Amino acid sequence: MHILQLCPRVPYPPTDGGAIAMYDVAAGLVRAGHRVTVLALNTPKHHQPADALNHLGPNLRLVAVDVDTRLSPVKALRNLMSSSLPYNVERFVSEEAATQLTEILRTQPIDVVQMEGSFVAWYVDVVRRVAPGVPVLLRAHNVEYTIWQMLASRERNPLKRFYLRHLASRVQQFEHDYLPRFDAVAAITEPDQQRLRHMGCKEPVVFVPAGVHLERFQPDPAIRPKPRTLFMIGSFDWLPNQEGLDWFLAEVWPKAHALYPELELHLAGKQMPARFRELQQHGITVHGFVESAAAFMQQYDIMLVPLLSGGGMRIKIIEGMALGKCILSTTLGAEGIHARDGYDIVLRDEPAAWLEVLGRYYEGHLPTDLIGQEAAHTIRRLYDNRRIVESFLDLYTILTPVRV
Repeated sequence: MHILQLCPRVPYPPTDGGAIAMYDVAAGLVRAGHRVTVLALNTPKHHQPADALNHLGPNLRLVAVDVDTRLSPVKALRNLMSSSLPYNVERFVSEEAATQLTEILRTQPIDVVQMEGSFVAWYVDVVRRVAPGVPVLLRAHNVEYTIWQMLASRERNPLKRFYLRHLASRVQQFEHDYLPRFDAVAAITEPDQQRLRHMGCKEPVVFVPAGVHLERFQPDPAIRPKPRTLFMIGSFDWLPNQEGLDWFLAEVWPKAHALYPELELHLAGKQMPARFRELQQHGITVHGFVESAAAFMQQYDIMLVPLLSGGGMRIKIIEGMALGKCILSTTLGAEGIHARDGYDIVLRDEPAAWLEVLGRYYEGHLPTDLIGQEAAHTIRRLYDNRRIVESFLDLYTILTPVRV
């Protein structure tokens, strides 16, 4: 088969959840013997050279289109006053990308178009106009409007809360208008699958989780984690990660540090705001961007996922589980992952409950090794990327029964 994958950014390097999810599917399809054309918006934040995916071999072609998606107060205001699209979607609309999409569809025998997330859903109309016989699949990384609703509900600044609510409303309208236009939707979590069905998306609306390329996440037996250490790793240009770390630092860490003074907190991730980069609190080490998430995770003991908002699946959780880490997360942080509290993950929501778990860990009463071992078994059983690619190929077959 020849799959056209339309991405809101070049999916390389695979260092954050979105890039990992897109890259691993493209790479997995190529390994399975299929052709993939990746049409990607080459944004300033994640800009990559034209040969960024050449290492995947001749069956993958990258077409990168430069698009300026940087936030602009002037453009945001103009969008608010005159555009029918929400600003965080309009930033990804490019006439040049539409032209490239048209050229590919007119000159290449494409079997399926797979669009990666709501930010590129606008392009479904281009495919419908140029190649009405080609099925179009949306891979829903999130139901975006729910994230903005959650962020707005906890925003204390009245002006910012008003804007976030307005943005959430416009994104909700956009998703209700555009997502039902696809021939099929692959939801990355089961809760999102139900939300998408309620929005009126056409069947099949299937659950296809993100996976882990297990070769990248093999535990190194020579590395032993430092005792009494916690860590958090993620992309801090994503607002829910910022919100979650702010919550942990305000509501949990001060008491934890006072009660358990030898406890260490290690923070890693890209695009950290200054308030995190410049933290100078005893017991906290800020590493910033790290070249290898797997190496970083293995140096420390308990992984923290203090998310209060968000949608989709946290790729870093399944990566941490693959490495056999004991993970302490909010219930929402682990939404959509088939893990059981106390068995292969630890789930708590209130600050006092987090503090109680940290106390048990500090005193050696939390079975971190056993929980980590079961976590690794869960990932091997359910989230091997090869299984994920097989699920997509099954879905493509449903959509193209005559052409396959």
